[in-house]
Amino acid sequence: MGTNVVNALAGVSVRIDQGEFVAVMGPSGSGKTTYMNLLGCLDRPTSGKYLFEGQEISTFAPTELARLRNQKIGFVFQQFNLLQRITALDNVALPLAYGRLPRAERRKRAEHALTEVGLADRMDHRPVQLSGGQQQRVAIARAIVGSPSLILADEPTGALDSKTGVEIMAILQDLNRRGITVVLVTHEHDIAEYADRVLTFRDGRMIRDEKGLGRRADQPTPQQPAQLVAVH
Repeated sequence: MGTNVVNALAGVSVRIDQGEFVAVMGPSGSGKTTYMNLLGCLDRPTSGKYLFEGQEISTFAPTELARLRNQKIGFVFQQFNLLQRITALDNVALPLAYGRLPRAERRKRAEHALTEVGLADRMDHRPVQLSGGQQQRVAIARAIVGSPSLILADEPTGALDSKTGVEIMAILQDLNRRGITVVLVTHEHDIAEYADRVLTFRDGRMIRDEKGLGRRADQPTPQQPAQLVAVH
């Protein structure tokens, strides 16, 4: 910015182990989106190193990074990012088209992924025929169809009502219990409570790295007592 240097991230050093469920929090402009873009190999660090599964990937060529994203990382976004003119099944199978899998195998894997997220009866529906929660399930199925080791979820419940958001978190927790590492960005403290670890960013720095509550999304929360409000 003119003669001023603004570091989106500065002095951030984090190790995330395989199988962790990590929430990333912080106000707008804190650096969390840049951090997620680095994890997802969408940006390159201007200094420092990024090791993914023991490999220093900061110097990878664009084709190598694209291959890594396709084979190792699944992305889930707030706005779903589905292609509107094709079915849920075709949306899920799309990442596999960049490989050399036969069409029948791509379809088989996409069907399995949709079944995993509870949409076995919605495979031939287009996004406009699905609810917001169902569209996010399609997006999750698309993220896992390539059997990634890491899922990056950017505000995955931000466009959903609270009940549907909990259902999405239950799916992510189930995938995590199967060994997939999950890192999600959220502004919502109640969503961060489902993570086992919470990183908090502010002004480009990580100010807290703490243990999360690890609340189970597939278990009902205690009912709050009803409040009687008297109006005079």
